[in-house]
Amino acid sequence: MRVTLAVETATGDHASATDDLYDWLRQDPELRGLVRREAPGGVPTGAMGAWSELLTLLLAPGGPTAAVGAAVVVWLQNRRGNVTVTVSQPDGTQVVVFSEKVRGLTAEATSELAQRVARALDHEPAGEGTGAVTEREGESGGSREAR
Repeated sequence: MRVTLAVETATGDHASATDDLYDWLRQDPELRGLVRREAPGGVPTGAMGAWSELLTLLLAPGGPTAAVGAAVVVWLQNRRGNVTVTVSQPDGTQVVVFSEKVRGLTAEATSELAQRVARALDHEPAGEGTGAVTEREGESGGSREAR
């Protein structure tokens, strides 16, 4: 499965944040060989402006989605300012994680959110709990939003 990650910042410095996330993902041994930089073909649906760069992850079925979820959540917790990471799947499903919603999470809540993001990437039901992943119907068939 090919998923793309797009980073949006409140300051508009998407390229720097994307570079930082790329470096962060490359530090994870499970993800190091799976992450690539990619020039976008166009602006993602719902984007406020042009994306300077996308990151692509090539995941085999049952692949390291837990590692992706954990890496994205922990990276966002360490960012200053408001940052959004949108993970898009080939079928149009999107998982959106906002930094302002994850900064103050406990270790347990962080782990739960990472697991819920991973389940969303695997298309499993998010289950009950803190409301970290909610489903929205959209024109592309739907998206999942992690908060």
